[in-house]
Amino acid sequence: MFENLSDRLERSFKILKGEGRITEINVAETLKDVRRALLDADVNYKTAKEFTENVKQKALGQNVLTAVKPHELMVKIVHDELAALMGGTAADIDITGKPTVILMSGLQGSGKTTFSGKLANMLKSKRGKHPLLVAGDVYRPAAIEQLKILGEQIGVPVYFEEENKNPVEIAKNAIKQAKQTGKDLVIIDTAGRLAIDEVLMNEITAIKDAVNPNEILFVVDAMTGQDAVNTAKEFNDRLNFDGVVLTKLDGDTRGGAALSIRSVVDKPIKFVGTGEKLDALDVFHPERMADRILGMGDIVSLVERAQEQYDEDEARRLQKRIAKNQFDFNDFIAQIQQVKKMGNLKELASMIPGIGKQIKDLDIDDDAFKSIEAIIYSMTPAEREKPELLNGSRRARIAKGSGTEVQEVNKLIKQFDETRKMMHMMTTGGGKAMMKGVRAGRGGGRKKKR
Repeated sequence: MFENLSDRLERSFKILKGEGRITEINVAETLKDVRRALLDADVNYKTAKEFTENVKQKALGQNVLTAVKPHELMVKIVHDELAALMGGTAADIDITGKPTVILMSGLQGSGKTTFSGKLANMLKSKRGKHPLLVAGDVYRPAAIEQLKILGEQIGVPVYFEEENKNPVEIAKNAIKQAKQTGKDLVIIDTAGRLAIDEVLMNEITAIKDAVNPNEILFVVDAMTGQDAVNTAKEFNDRLNFDGVVLTKLDGDTRGGAALSIRSVVDKPIKFVGTGEKLDALDVFHPERMADRILGMGDIVSLVERAQEQYDEDEARRLQKRIAKNQFDFNDFIAQIQQVKKMGNLKELASMIPGIGKQIKDLDIDDDAFKSIEAIIYSMTPAEREKPELLNGSRRARIAKGSGTEVQEVNKLIKQFDETRKMMHMMTTGGGKAMMKGVRAGRGGGRKKKR
């Protein structure tokens, strides 16, 4: 996501490196390259032109401080303008209705049905809602079945009427059902077409008029670039939707839709889909996205994801085991499972400032833990609890059972032993003494003032 744009922008800023001050000439040269980078990323031409003009005005109006280099100032201005272009701040979703009704719109194949499941899962787990999913796509044969499967996976009921081909009636009946069964959130999946047509627009408008939704979300495939922006404009003219959802933003997308859509339809991007899993859905934060585009990482989102998987009771239990040097392979595998729940490994690594550019050409497989898991699961319960039991013959058996080589098993056990020793040291006297020494070194031996 945005990798090519990030590279191009970085090259653009290099034009100002070594310059003592910002001038109209070097700014013009830099922004010419910036505009070309935006257009190559499939950003709307008018949007790219206005963006670079805004950056130019702000750059030329700045008095460069001696402590700030011209290229650093330009990065800051571009960052702020990128965030503003994408909306400035995150936009919340209205869930105040009784029940709240959310209507999905978009073309066929944009990911409406999957997003409906993801949104129900997010609002159920993070906002305490009790959702009802509604199968309002009466044309695509697999749509109802797909929604039923998604509902089953997240523990959310699905309302459908197999024989009824009137989506307006289905939507109205679903809301009645929600009120009767105590559901406070109704998410209506709707039909799409391969292209915009009058039948599609009339149908979704009729559903809107019948149920008066709290939110209408336009779901669009980010990989379609400028087509996504044009489609959004058509839907907005008819529906006046409340927000945009960009799906498949984890794919091979140039990012033009994310950068253009707000300025074209003047509606916020509210959510982005970042993977296939049902928890692979993020609230869209313009400032954090600007950080990613400019290679600054996104440590806030990384911490938030970690906190979602963080269990305080489990952390306390683990800390006690580490302090007693009882950390074993069962604890180790549990930590691996928590990391995997946080999402795509390459995306997680790219959120760490300075790491994104270094790993962009690396193929980080989501199955990177597979061989480690296979080795650990090939151990007996006693071996997982007491790694000191792992002698040569046991290691040979584990290698055979996990489909790996003995050298791999030895390497994993050695890394585990080193990790366990370090963790134990950091939670006991040795680690505390080391940290005390570090703090003393930073203080330079100065006494506190009284």
